[in-house]
Amino acid sequence: MQPTSPEMPRCVGDLEAPLPPTRPPELSAGPSAIPDAPLPPTRPSEFSAHPEILEETPLPPARPTELSGDAALKLTIAPSDDSECLRSLDALGVKYAKMTSIMNGQCSVANPLNVTALGNGITIGPPETMVCRLAEGLMRWTAEVQQAAEKELGDTFKGFSLGGSYVCRGQNHGAEAQLSEHAFANAVDVMGFSFAKRAPIAVGKLPEGSKEAAFLAAVRAKACDVFTTVLGPGTDDAHGNHLHLDERERKVGFRICQ
Repeated sequence: MQPTSPEMPRCVGDLEAPLPPTRPPELSAGPSAIPDAPLPPTRPSEFSAHPEILEETPLPPARPTELSGDAALKLTIAPSDDSECLRSLDALGVKYAKMTSIMNGQCSVANPLNVTALGNGITIGPPETMVCRLAEGLMRWTAEVQQAAEKELGDTFKGFSLGGSYVCRGQNHGAEAQLSEHAFANAVDVMGFSFAKRAPIAVGKLPEGSKEAAFLAAVRAKACDVFTTVLGPGTDDAHGNHLHLDERERKVGFRICQ
C-alpha cells in the first residue's frame, strides 16, 4: 500500500491576520477630541523669508554695565572695618595718620597707617607703616615692657628702635618662600629698647645672668601673650639681632613663640 503524504499546512496567506485593537472612542473624533494637546509652534514670518537666519549662532546675553569698559577696573574687595580698632588707638594715645591703600600685587594693604609714636610718651624710630591691629598690639605690649624695665633694670622704658614693618618680600627674604606678614604691614622688627637713664639695649645675644639678658627674656615672653608670632635670637640666623612680631591669623588660635 502506498504511503500517503502528510497534510500540507495552509499557506501563510490563507491564515487570518489578527485584527488591531478597537480605537478608543475618545480618539475617534480627531484632534479636537484632545483639547490639551499643544499645537506645534508657528515659524515666525521673518524666518520664513530668510531661512538662513535659523543657522546663525544665538548671541550671548548682554554684558552687565558694571563689568564693561573702565568700570571693570574699578571693582575692588571691600576693605575690613577698622573703626573700632582706630577708636582703641585714639584712646591709647597712639599717634598715626591714615594712608591711601597700598596696591602692590599680593603685597597690598587696604587700610595702612603711618604710626609715628605710641601712647604714654613711648617713641618709635623711625615711623613705620602698619595695620591698625599691629599698632594696637605694640601699644599693649609697652605696658609689659615698662614693668620689665622697672623690675629688671630699675629704669623707665622710653621707646622702641624698629627695623621695618611693611616690606613686600617672602619669609626670611626667600624668593620662593611664602609671603611674610611684612608684605601686609602686619609685622614689625624690634631692634632695641631705649630708657630714661641708662644706655639702650640692642636685641641680640647678651651675657648670661646679666640684667639686660633678664630684661630681654621677660619682654620676649610677654610678647608671646600679645602677638601670634614671636621670633628672635636663637630661632635662626635670620632673627639673631631683632624680635619679629606679627599678628598672623592661624587655625584654632595657634601661635608660634620661638
